[in-house]
Amino acid sequence: MAKSDRAGAFEEVVLLAVARLADQGYGVTILREIEERTKTRPALGAIYATLERLETRGWVTSYQGEASPVRGGRAKRHYKLTAAGSRALENTRRMFERLWEGLALGRGARS
Repeated sequence: MAKSDRAGAFEEVVLLAVARLADQGYGVTILREIEERTKTRPALGAIYATLERLETRGWVTSYQGEASPVRGGRAKRHYKLTAAGSRALENTRRMFERLWEGLALGRGARS
């Protein structure tokens, strides 16, 4: 499996958040989803940079939502997982499952 077929660690986190939010994910909701599930708070700029990279790779698509008076008339950019993004997540999951298979940490694990 080529490196380009699987997501890096933070890419995987962002892809999973986008997948969970379906097509309702945008920067702040993706940040909140990651925060809630991982108990960490990544920088919003890191999320946007990752989303841009994922879109370039064809793993997410985006569209401009409606303008909102709450946002001063600015529209939100929503992100959605593509079939290629879904495959990348599956490839990454399978890779980690193979690494974890048969590993018993704390019970005779090698140092």
